[in-house]
Amino acid sequence: MHQSKDRHFNTKVIHSGYDSKQHLGSLTTPLFQTSTFTFDTAEQGENRFMGEENGYIYSRLGNPTVRALEERIAELEGGEKGLAFGSGMAAVSAILIALTKANDHILCSKGLYGCTFGLLSLMEDKYNIQTDYSAMETEEEIRSLIRPETTCIYVETPINPTMKLIDLEMVATVAKEHNIPVVVDNTFSTPYLQRPLEKCCDVVLHSATKYIGGHGDVVAGLVVGNEEFMSKVAMTTQKDIGGIISPFDAWLLLRGLKTLPVRLDRHTANAEKIVERLKQHPNVESVYYPGDAEHQDYGIMQKQMSRGGGLISFEVKGTKEDAQRMLNSLSFISLAVSLGDAETLIQHPSTMTHAVVPEENRLEMDITDQLIRLSVGLEDWEDIWSDLSQALDVL
Repeated sequence: MHQSKDRHFNTKVIHSGYDSKQHLGSLTTPLFQTSTFTFDTAEQGENRFMGEENGYIYSRLGNPTVRALEERIAELEGGEKGLAFGSGMAAVSAILIALTKANDHILCSKGLYGCTFGLLSLMEDKYNIQTDYSAMETEEEIRSLIRPETTCIYVETPINPTMKLIDLEMVATVAKEHNIPVVVDNTFSTPYLQRPLEKCCDVVLHSATKYIGGHGDVVAGLVVGNEEFMSKVAMTTQKDIGGIISPFDAWLLLRGLKTLPVRLDRHTANAEKIVERLKQHPNVESVYYPGDAEHQDYGIMQKQMSRGGGLISFEVKGTKEDAQRMLNSLSFISLAVSLGDAETLIQHPSTMTHAVVPEENRLEMDITDQLIRLSVGLEDWEDIWSDLSQALDVL
């Protein structure tokens, strides 16, 4: 029988991290909905708290359902250890806090999720942790921004919401010269389409709320890295700040993961159809999709992603009010933030997900008032396009 590491992705996503023989033959991972665990003896409790005996103590410190999820995501990303959190931002904050101290410096991709920008601003205000934002287009550009106090390079690719890409191998090459860890937000791609650890990056994280959950019914975050660093995070920022995931939410993610490849294949196929038509619509100014051969970063996509994924951004002609009028004209496409759900979701980044970003910074990130972000769902693509088309026609 093949070892787990030798299995293909579609098999790992269903079986990794769980052995039914250890759980009375239950096909589905049991839900351990408990806050604490009993000890056989006082000495056993002492040994577990001292780290001299393996076993569960308290669900903030570990839970069997959560552990199965952590082991599964670690194997899917090709890392040594995974950790689960109560939200994507709990995951982001735990990692950035673990990697920095007062007066340190972070080098960050030019664009990123609005709440991550907000967290970095908070860290600067409270702890003088400076952040530089870079397009990261060349090795020279990255080298020029690294300081002696730089302790982390943080990357989104594809970038939310502009869909620009960053060459992970190039960034990792420069980072290794300075012994600086590279953290990658892999939410948009998931390990099915992109695995940053295989490109010599150090930490990969997800808002598992999105494609990994896949059904719009859970908020969670996941992180994967090497055993030493992840264990440090588990015993410090995760344990002491306490942004943990609930066992039930972990169970929902385990369920969602089983269909991840099937769902992403459909999301991507639908997105490819929609991109073709958006590019031809007279009221669409620009379309941004990594899987489009005309995308400026298509060469990078071919290097590090298997397909373009289910997210599209596009700019409509006109003003902010025109963009909002288009959104208000949709019929069944849901006007909502988030992404990766079965339903097609659409939103206006400059006034929604990235509203916290000051206008000057937003424009530097190329987030205009005309930019729309579309998470293509699992519906028939013809129906998605019919709704988009009629809404665009009102402009």
